[in-house]
Amino acid sequence: MVTELYRVYGRPLLSFVLRLTGGDRHWAEDVVQETMIRAWRSAHQLDANATSLLPWLATVARRIVIDDQRRKNARPQEAGEGPLENMRAPDGLEDLLRSVVVSEALLALSPAHREILNETFFRDRTVNEAAKHLGIPVGTVKSRVYYALRALRVALEERGVTP
Repeated sequence: MVTELYRVYGRPLLSFVLRLTGGDRHWAEDVVQETMIRAWRSAHQLDANATSLLPWLATVARRIVIDDQRRKNARPQEAGEGPLENMRAPDGLEDLLRSVVVSEALLALSPAHREILNETFFRDRTVNEAAKHLGIPVGTVKSRVYYALRALRVALEERGVTP
C-alpha cells in the first residue's frame, strides 16, 4: 500500500512540499515521509474509489509544514555553544571584590572625607540634610564632598581601579 502510494504520488508530492518549505529538500523529504506514514495509518479511512489521493496527501503535508513552522517559532533559535563560552555569568564575586576595594580606598581617606561621603552617598542625604546632621555649613559640605571624591578617585586608581 505505502510503496504504491509512494510510487504514484511521491514525486508530485515532493514538488509541492518543496515549494511549501522554501526549497529545503531535507525538510521536504521529511514531510513527504511523515505524510506517507499518516496515509498508511489512515489507510482504512481513505476512499479507494477516489480518482486521486493527491489532494488529501497535499492537505496532510501542508498541515505538517504549518505545524513544523509553528514549532520552530514557538521556541527561540538555538545559538550553539560558541557565544555561551565567552559569556560571563554574574556570580556576585565581582561585586564583592569591588566593595572590598572601595572599602579599602575609603579607609585611606581622612576621617572628615569618609564622614561626608558616608552621609551624602551611603545614607543618601542631601547637602542640606548632611550639613544639619553634622552641624557644619552647607558650603563646607559641598567642598568636602568635592575633595573627598577627588581623594577617593586617587585611592581607587592606586588600587588599579580606573574609571
